[in-house]
Amino acid sequence: MKSIEVKKRILQSNTEFAERNRRLLKEKGLVTLNIFGSPGAGKTSILEKVIRNMKDKVSIGVIEGDLYTTKDGMRIEGQGIPVVQINTCGACHLDAAMVEESIQAMNIEKLDVLFIENIGNLVCPASYDLGEDKRITVLSITEGNDKPLKYPFIFKQSDAVVLNKMDIIEFTDFNLDEFYEDIYLLNKDIKVFLVSARSGEGISEFCNYLESKLVKNN
Repeated sequence: MKSIEVKKRILQSNTEFAERNRRLLKEKGLVTLNIFGSPGAGKTSILEKVIRNMKDKVSIGVIEGDLYTTKDGMRIEGQGIPVVQINTCGACHLDAAMVEESIQAMNIEKLDVLFIENIGNLVCPASYDLGEDKRITVLSITEGNDKPLKYPFIFKQSDAVVLNKMDIIEFTDFNLDEFYEDIYLLNKDIKVFLVSARSGEGISEFCNYLESKLVKNN
């Protein structure tokens, strides 16, 4: 696993870097997916399940964002796919310059899809275009159904939301009807997937959605 530690910020427009990333990734035929979510929502666990489901069909690479550790990157690398770890040293989001450096450190010629697991945060990451094709937000049942209205920007910007930990919904006061009402009020076109990273519930449906994006890109 290659590791990139952010030592200084490049004073250049994020938009400029993002467009450069987008052009390169499109030229190489990659579908790039930016994954958001709070700490503990289950981003890495879902990504592990998705990789197991899809890696025999498509070639996958991952850029793993974290504040300080490489623990999540090591978990993903254990799936036998290329991983570049970005440690932001306290910054609450990834930016396009960091992603550009990571792309340069990865052999993208052989990849079909690139996952970018962003820093655990429902606020800052949504403001930074990384050059991705799609944005996916992971939300867990334990966070409560009020999060879409509390953090509307990230849900307005997302193409899909993955509602994780459905296996324990009966032990919480999560109101699924209110969740649907709020999420579609913010974004009528968003796709919703009810999943459990623990049991595997809903993972196949989510993978089918991801694979449909790969087909459309070809």
